Amino acid sequence: MAGLFYIVRLFIYHTEAQAKPDAERIILSTQFELMERKLMNIITTPSMLLTLAAGIAMLFIAPAWLQQPWLHIKLAFVGGLIVYHIICIRKMQQMRRGIYTWTSTQLRIWNEVATLFLFAIVFLAVMKNAVNWIYGVVGLILLAMILMSAVKIYKYFRLKR
Repeated sequence: MAGLFYIVRLFIYHTEAQAKPDAERIILSTQFELMERKLMNIITTPSMLLTLAAGIAMLFIAPAWLQQPWLHIKLAFVGGLIVYHIICIRKMQQMRRGIYTWTSTQLRIWNEVATLFLFAIVFLAVMKNAVNWIYGVVGLILLAMILMSAVKIYKYFRLKR
């Protein structure tokens, strides 16, 4: 998770570096590309693969868990997190080719999507069936609204400066 949070932060800095003068932009872009590639290829992707292997092993050891409804929802969020990871890899490849389709604000919002996945996955693993699903969904929606408001407030104060 830390790798996914940090990679998007690097994307934000990389995107903002494109507004710098040419010499500075080239140096920064080269450095951000190196940092992004190392983070994704050496830390984040191998960590994801190890986590998936551990999860599959856990289900192999205790297959009865697959009959638990909360686990199905959790696995759906894990699938969403894998898609998030793949999209981040594609964004990294686009930036390496000089294609910047998302603004830094859009990337900040994208960064909060990982927070929602993390919250949902951990919440489901810890609480299991102890909480009504309605409360869980409402809580997730409220968290999303708070995170998006925080991004907008940050943008307001950043532009005000």
